[in-house]
Amino acid sequence: MSPLIQPLRYFSVRILALFVALFASYSANSFANNTAPKPEAVVSHYADLAFAIYSDALSSAEALQVAIERLLAAPNEAHLQAAKAAWREARIPYQQSEVFRFGNPVVDDWEGKMNSWPLDEGLIDYVAPGYIHALGNIGAQLNIIANPKLQLGGTTIDASNITPDLLRDLHELAGSEANVATGYHAIEFLLWGQDLNGHQPGAGERPWTDYAQGDNCTHGHCQRRGDYLRAATELLLEDLKYMVAEWSPEANDNYRATLLSLPTDKALARILFGMGSLSLGELGGERIKVALEANSTEDEHDCFSDNTHWSHYYNGVGIQNIYLGRYTSLAGKQLSGPAIGDLVAAQNKDVDAATRQALEDTVRSLTALTKLAEREIDPMPFDRLIAEGNDTGAQLLSQILDNLVVQTRQLESAAAAIDINPNATL
Repeated sequence: MSPLIQPLRYFSVRILALFVALFASYSANSFANNTAPKPEAVVSHYADLAFAIYSDALSSAEALQVAIERLLAAPNEAHLQAAKAAWREARIPYQQSEVFRFGNPVVDDWEGKMNSWPLDEGLIDYVAPGYIHALGNIGAQLNIIANPKLQLGGTTIDASNITPDLLRDLHELAGSEANVATGYHAIEFLLWGQDLNGHQPGAGERPWTDYAQGDNCTHGHCQRRGDYLRAATELLLEDLKYMVAEWSPEANDNYRATLLSLPTDKALARILFGMGSLSLGELGGERIKVALEANSTEDEHDCFSDNTHWSHYYNGVGIQNIYLGRYTSLAGKQLSGPAIGDLVAAQNKDVDAATRQALEDTVRSLTALTKLAEREIDPMPFDRLIAEGNDTGAQLLSQILDNLVVQTRQLESAAAAIDINPNATL
């Protein structure tokens, strides 16, 4: 098998200042000539991209926290919809950041707290009768929100106060990856609720009254539900602050410093391994092929919100970003600099051109996925596309898979052109 187919406000203000400085630094430093940049410059710019993208993920999560606090302070439909919109916005930079995951141990070890899926939502809150959960998962119906004391075999867990520490302790309870207590998808479930529509139109339909007080409260335990949502959001920010700090150019004892101290061939291998692993193993395999072949809405990535098409799209954009050395911030600012593609072009222009075309073909097919999901008449989000007998969905998703295969092979060719073994990541 080929190697690639495998709430501190001061803190945020300083991050923003560094972020703006990076954009200003590179805006006047385009690669107009055809000379290859130094490999060290490519690795350094890769770290700058990570810092910029995680900084955007943090700032958008802070906006999500504001929207959630507004919902909890004054529950109503408008505030619920605003919180949902903020969640969708927060997914844009985060999904682009996943290209850093597989090649960088600090990200891969941390990612499970942020983006784990699928989850057994009965761990968190009420679910419909007969809901499907992981076989043998003893936490699948604990319902933390409804139960101040959780009975787990012969052990009683005090859950009377739902705090960030409690949720961190309960995450992946009993060693089950389905017991997702934290991260984007736990928050997604708390905003949308279960999507009970199967392959039919519609996302989750949690009512705003699930956060109301007094007689307006639906499904009980509204105060605890709000406590859970608040604690999960606080954890999200805490974890994102950690990752921003790991990529900060101001520190000399973080992961960025470690990466820049590696021999350049090892650092470039990490970059290429991360791109290829997300391209085919994760996006193509786990997130598209598994769901398509099983016609399984349970294997949809953003299954409660029907936001999956955008998550897949921004994964594709994230891979392309790294090859081209560019990123467009949520504010619309352009960051660009020396990239893997520049190194490849200097060694083999044909391989570089074919790789750029493969990346563009993938993004184009993922764009078609978003257009199909967002069209006004008969929209087809991911859970409808994977339905048995949906020929339109099967054709489009198969095309995306084909493009991801070609893209990954081209990334292998690009690695070979600059004499890098993507498997040599240590």
